[in-house]
Amino acid sequence: MDFLTTLLGMGGFLWTLVFFIIAIGIIVFVHEYGHYIVGRWSGIHAEVFSLGFGRVIYTRTDKRGTRWQLAAIPLGGYVKFLGDADAASGKDAAAIAGLSEGEKRHTMHGAPLWARAATVLAGPVANFILAAVVIFGMFMWSGVATEKPVVGNLATLPGAEAGLQKGDEILALNGTITPDWESYLGAASKLPVTGRVQYTVLRDGAETTVSAGHPLPPLIGMVQLKSAAYAAGLQEGDVVVEADGQIITSFAQLPPIVEGLAGAPVALKIWRADGAAGTTLDMSITPNRRDIPRPEGGFETRWMIGLAAGMLFEPEVRRPGLTEAATMVLDRLWFMVSMSLSSLWNVLTGAISSCNLSGAISMAQVMGQSATQGADYYIEMLAMLSLGIGLINLFPIPVLDGGHLVFHAYEAVFRRPPPDSVMRVLMTFGLALILTFMAFALFNDVTCS
Repeated sequence: MDFLTTLLGMGGFLWTLVFFIIAIGIIVFVHEYGHYIVGRWSGIHAEVFSLGFGRVIYTRTDKRGTRWQLAAIPLGGYVKFLGDADAASGKDAAAIAGLSEGEKRHTMHGAPLWARAATVLAGPVANFILAAVVIFGMFMWSGVATEKPVVGNLATLPGAEAGLQKGDEILALNGTITPDWESYLGAASKLPVTGRVQYTVLRDGAETTVSAGHPLPPLIGMVQLKSAAYAAGLQEGDVVVEADGQIITSFAQLPPIVEGLAGAPVALKIWRADGAAGTTLDMSITPNRRDIPRPEGGFETRWMIGLAAGMLFEPEVRRPGLTEAATMVLDRLWFMVSMSLSSLWNVLTGAISSCNLSGAISMAQVMGQSATQGADYYIEMLAMLSLGIGLINLFPIPVLDGGHLVFHAYEAVFRRPPPDSVMRVLMTFGLALILTFMAFALFNDVTCS
């Protein structure tokens, strides 16, 4: 984390751009390699594998006759197969006409339908696999919380007193039994925001009761990227001491104060663990209007500064089994896909602001900011971006992989491909639609806060 933070601090915009290009380069390479390798396995010859567009700055040709190249504009890439007229896999009818029947089998337009469909589908699938592998690795590396609420590392708080110890198993909060994390968090959310809390714990095999602070103190557990809090310089581990002149003893006090100000700046007094006694900072932060998902589905619009609560202690963790981790990965991927589709649908129907659509500028900012939070944040955002790009490519829009799959489905039903003239019109329409969408997203990047 320190290395990435130092780099970004030295270069600002430059390093944001570098980390964005690295992420996009990895994601695009994986996507295009999915097309390439499945095409090769299916007997379709790749003439060009390009990472980037525009002027070629490096090239080499392998023993199979595929030219691998690195181009100057790193915001995409393509695989040009034999018989393609362009990077979008338009048909080069003149070139195909000059080939023998055996050679036509190795073109993208003369191969069997199954081979073409598999090759097209392989790109988005490769992005999904990349996201799954990254998330799986993160679960295995960082571990998951034990089933019982057991104390891991204690948070650093101002004026903290001895009470809980690492390894304590929390049996009850103020007399409410807490056999698992769900019951523990439920009991914690119902506690009074002021006063000490009585923890019944199992310590060294004996049950005892200790007094400690609120389980959900005004500790910042996460600073949302591209938020007012991030712009103001708040950090994970900071403690909110006061908000709008009110003493804060539990994080639950903060959201109502921010919401009640209806967009007016909120004055915060922050304690930061800097040195033996810590440092107190005074900040004024103007909230942003944000659309956030409800647990039961849908969205609600609220004033937010972009903070998530931390806990009095980190949970004790364990390493999950392979099957458990795989199941957790599928759950995470499904949640990310469903939330992405729900957000898009709500934007299209006008249920939430169109500012929820972001373009390349916002993506670059998010990747750069995630790098400042640490390598784990950056890698997690890379997985989310890979999943998003794979999902977008499956949309049934000509030019995208999903559009080609629709054409292949048409061919499977009617036993013939769509007419070339229709294909050209649809591809032009699809390209115009994509360019319009990109322009709108870039406009949002500039105009939406």
